[in-house]
This record gives sequence, C-alpha cells and structure tokens, in this order.
Amino acid sequence: MNHDVDEFLRNEGRWQAEFKKLRQVILECHLTEELKWGQPCYTLDGKNVVLMHGFKEYCAVLFIKGALLRDEKGLLIQQTENVQAGRQIRFTHVEEIDKMAETLKAYILEATEVERSGLKVEMKKTSDFAVPAELQARFDEHPALCSAFKSLSPGRQRAYVFHFSQPKQSKTRESRVDKYIPKILAGLGLDD
Repeated sequence: MNHDVDEFLRNEGRWQAEFKKLRQVILECHLTEELKWGQPCYTLDGKNVVLMHGFKEYCAVLFIKGALLRDEKGLLIQQTENVQAGRQIRFTHVEEIDKMAETLKAYILEATEVERSGLKVEMKKTSDFAVPAELQARFDEHPALCSAFKSLSPGRQRAYVFHFSQPKQSKTRESRVDKYIPKILAGLGLDD
C-alpha cells in the first residue's frame, strides 16, 4: 500500500467507498501501487497496468492496454472514439464491485499477463484520423497554415485534431480552429 494513495483516498469525496473496495481487489492481484497523474495506478515492473479514476457519473478501473484483452464478458468500455488502447470497467456503487470482484480480478490478471508478455497496442498514425472540415477549410484558404500544421510533431497534430473535433456544432469547431491558428503558425502545440 502506498502512502500517497492513502492520502488520495482520505481526500476523495464522491467515490471514496468504491475506490477503497477497488483498491482491495486490485492489490489482491499483486501489483505495485503508485499515484500517477493524481490517480491510484497499479504497475508491474514499473509498467502501468490499471488505473482507478472517478468521474461525475461513475468511477472506473482503466486497463491501460485494455484493447488487447479478450473481454469475454463484454464489460470493457472505450471511453471515447479517439482512445486507442485504454478500456474501462465502470461502477456506480460498492455493491457492483462486490458482485464483480472475481471477474474484475480475472481481467486484471489477464492485463498483467498482457503486460508481462510485452504486447503493444498498434496505434493509429496521425494521418489515420479525419481532419475536421473546419480545419480543412482553413488549410484550403491558407496553404501556409497547412504547411505549418504538417511541420508539427504527430502528437501536436493529434492534439489539435482531437480538440477541434470535440464540439458538436460546426460553429464551435470553426471558432476553435480560428483561435489556434496563431499558435499553429508559430509551431506551437495546443498546450504550449
């Protein structure tokens, strides 16, 4: 048990009981407990296997390489369409965790074996993601913007594509693109 996770749990409001139960189940799978990205993370030989995290409507166990699990019970959820590797099992109350404890352990043990085997999720290339129409329109209008965008690192390009794609309304997507044109032209990423 990790002191930082103890502190995290003491300060957790909404999902404290659920996190305590999940922690118990996960620790029975002989993983090392750490706090990463402000969340309890469980590792094998320094490699991330599962993470606990809470949201407004649910808490979850995130399987870092969940896309590689068999998921025979159909429990794994892809959080958004852009998430490539991670998959979640979601909970809304302790009783669910109690009922699923053995199944959850089986999934965690499979995730541990995936990590131990060295398997890797084949990630999409930046070019595999659709460029939002609003961004493409700006590229068509300003070839220098297109060149500047293509000179960004693949990670920066993906961050922009994801950020510009999120809003449901075209007007909002267009506004986001326009807001970040100066940063793209300056060779900066979304968060630079």
